[in-house]
Amino acid sequence: MPSPDTALVLIDVINPFTFDGAEDLLAHAGPAVDAIADLARRAREAGVPVVYVNDHFGNWKESFDDLVERCATDDVPGREIAQRLRPVDGDYHVLKPKHSGFFQTPLESLLAELGARRLVLAGFATDICVLATAMEASMRDFDLVVPQDAGAAETAAAHEAALVHARRVLHAETPPASAVDFGVPAEVA
Repeated sequence: MPSPDTALVLIDVINPFTFDGAEDLLAHAGPAVDAIADLARRAREAGVPVVYVNDHFGNWKESFDDLVERCATDDVPGREIAQRLRPVDGDYHVLKPKHSGFFQTPLESLLAELGARRLVLAGFATDICVLATAMEASMRDFDLVVPQDAGAAETAAAHEAALVHARRVLHAETPPASAVDFGVPAEVA
């Protein structure tokens, strides 16, 4: 049974995929979507908070809800992923201006209010925003889980290097998403 101090943090999953390198990232992101969707489903069923930590992609006037609608309904390359991974009532969200979910955001305060000390981090890109968030979480003494199949980078090598760094330096667990224990069994494929 998981401890009641866990939060699932989904990083940049609501994403238009319209930046340099996005085509390569999108090609690798597809397989991670099912794992992320299952993590979110199981977390919600177990009462574990789901927190969307999302880049605003330079649009300082856009709210998180506006970003979700734009990415899920406009003709953008990330539309199918945004539709599949869009938040539900009760989920939390934080907009970030840079790579880390902690940099100049209220994420740390939100996690403290939720009582979270163990973070399950999933999303895009593993070697940039997920890793930057994991590094800052580690400096704040959070226990970390970065499921190996619930994220992607522009290359498989960059993804794997980020996971190796997370294990070696940040002492993160990197199990398959289906092995992350929220107290609810993983969906059988």
